[in-house]
Amino acid sequence: MDRMLYVAMSGAKQNMLAQAINSNNLANISTTGFRADLAAARSMPLFGGSGHPTRVYSMTEKPGIDFKQGAMSTTGRDLDIAVSGEGFITVQSADGNEAYTRAGDLKTDSAGVLQTGAGHVVLGESGPVTIPESAKVDIGKDGTISISQIGEGAGGATVIDRLKLVNPDVKDLMRNESGLFVLKNGDNAEADDNVRVVSGTIETSNVNAASALVNMIELARQFEMQVKMLKKAEENNAQAAQMLKLG
Repeated sequence: MDRMLYVAMSGAKQNMLAQAINSNNLANISTTGFRADLAAARSMPLFGGSGHPTRVYSMTEKPGIDFKQGAMSTTGRDLDIAVSGEGFITVQSADGNEAYTRAGDLKTDSAGVLQTGAGHVVLGESGPVTIPESAKVDIGKDGTISISQIGEGAGGATVIDRLKLVNPDVKDLMRNESGLFVLKNGDNAEADDNVRVVSGTIETSNVNAASALVNMIELARQFEMQVKMLKKAEENNAQAAQMLKLG
């Protein structure tokens, strides 16, 4: 009886964890540059004293991340950028270290410091990027930031900095508490001159709403099935106890 209970319990627990991940993905369906989390579990046989497997539990694996590119949305804003293909924008995390994001909905604060829409400071070749008051800001394909005044032609633009664009192996990345990506070994990624950005465009979340909703229904049904198994085990246990009393 205990075997049935624990097998169903481990399955229900995994369904709850998967549902939490799926719900978080749905909540971030409108988050610029968001990468969906993947739920993962595997079967784990439990071996008895004789060395033979007696039951199989569900074991939660470390969830992965879906790094496929989201759709591109044209905004026309000078400060909006989207990474074309592979690569990331370097920002400063809450602990002061480097972190990486695909969110290119940039803005400036009252001091002119360049930030993402979530408030993370954007880093350039020499640290945080600061943009002075100007009439026009242009971010080139290679991340070069130029400013110009009204009436000035292309020759009047002044280069003030260049975004630090990186392209580490996604296998070496993990998501931190702020939702940013960092290297698992704690190091900083090297700048990659081959990474390109598109100005006046942002990358949307790569969460597929239809698939996430279908997944939510499937997980709910699986959880319900596991709970029914738990109730059935309880009923069997009560019937067995009743039979013992009669004996």
